Amino acid sequence: MASTYTTNLRLTKQADGENPNSWGQILNDGVISLVDDAIAGYTTVSIGSAATVTLTETQGSGDQSRSAILEFKGTVGGAHDTINVLIPNNSKSYVVKNSVSYNDSTDAIVLKVAGNTGVTIADDSTAMYVTNGTTVLPVAQTTFTNITATGNLDVKGNASVSGNANITGTLTVAGAVSLASTLSVGGAAYFGSTVTVSGKGKFMTGAFAPVVTLADATSVVPDLNTSNVFAVTLAGNRTLAAPTNTSTNIGATGHIFVIQDSTGDRTLSYNAAYQFPDGTVPTLTTTSAAVDILFYAVRTTTKVDSILIKNFKR
Repeated sequence: MASTYTTNLRLTKQADGENPNSWGQILNDGVISLVDDAIAGYTTVSIGSAATVTLTETQGSGDQSRSAILEFKGTVGGAHDTINVLIPNNSKSYVVKNSVSYNDSTDAIVLKVAGNTGVTIADDSTAMYVTNGTTVLPVAQTTFTNITATGNLDVKGNASVSGNANITGTLTVAGAVSLASTLSVGGAAYFGSTVTVSGKGKFMTGAFAPVVTLADATSVVPDLNTSNVFAVTLAGNRTLAAPTNTSTNIGATGHIFVIQDSTGDRTLSYNAAYQFPDGTVPTLTTTSAAVDILFYAVRTTTKVDSILIKNFKR
């Protein structure tokens, strides 16, 4: 009776009475060493010249696809914008380190079983992937009770924290942030989208919005999604247009520095969205380089309560 092989790792299964004088060597080479590869083996796979790279798959001896850890090296985006890396159609897990160089953001490395969709391997990443022999999926931990990062924490998508997050380094979040509890950041924090805090927000050393310079034009348009604080230097008689994105900024407060240019005598009229005390529309200080500040509070999508304080100087 001839030897057979295991389904997933292709280990040698010797038949009874087979290989009486070489049984030990076959056990070492065909089983023990291969199990070692499957648990801790590290294999480098070069890609770039072919659109499809099929990992070697050998019964009872060493191959690429049995290794626990795969490192992809080479380039993508030269001869091929997408390179498919094919793994056997058996269940297995892989740790994949992507060291490939990309020509542009549309290039991709796809880990897949032949005939199926597969999954795109993130650029410059090290992550675990599992397959049932058909589908390949990333192993992603998306829910944490508590997060303690002693270094930097980089979140590519959205961050939703129901427990505490304690970060002593820099926090960078590309998406929205929702906090139901405490966030402690020892370094700088950068958010690419909205931060939602269901409790109170406490800033130990103060908080500020950057001054966004508005384009001087016949109609001056503040965008509330860019800041709460704006500045415009008037080079002619202008109209302050209704701010954009009021629907997502109801309750927001801020101010606009309105500055006369070196000539002065510039006037500012207001869109009907701006509401003033007693309905009296204010006039600007018109001396050269004069600075007035329009303070505002967004009451509704079409009502921005405002007051002008004039002529800041010493």
